[in-house]
Amino acid sequence: MGAKTGREAKLYYKLPHIDSPGDWAEIENVMGDLSLNNEKGEAEVTTRGSGGYRQYLTTLIEAGVEFKMVWDMDDPDFEAIHDAYENDSLIGIAVMDGAIATGTGLVADMKVFKLSRPEPMEDVMTAEITLKPTYSTRKPRWLEGGATPTGTETY
Repeated sequence: MGAKTGREAKLYYKLPHIDSPGDWAEIENVMGDLSLNNEKGEAEVTTRGSGGYRQYLTTLIEAGVEFKMVWDMDDPDFEAIHDAYENDSLIGIAVMDGAIATGTGLVADMKVFKLSRPEPMEDVMTAEITLKPTYSTRKPRWLEGGATPTGTETY
């Protein structure tokens, strides 16, 4: 597989959730960088016998996706994100390091927590978007080998 550049990564959605029938739709209207934030929480377990070092265990994973889109109400992908925000509804999201059928990444039902609209005088109007996993009967999962029946769930 080797190293990949960020531009090889892909962002997908599925309505109304990740296990819905039908194909994933690629969001091509992602401007510039996209960040998949994946960070474990911590619990301190320092004991008197720790040799003077604080010690920790990992706890829950905090995940989220941040990116920008061109503010385009005629773009069906933007409209899906916008509607999920306005209706406070979940949306199935896959953040993959390549094609949905073969890539590796996070797949989760998410909610849109941020939909800000900068309006610069001499640039295009954009949407700054933050998505986070939400309460759902379908748990977030990290997949290797694609978001397909042949993909392998790793956690």
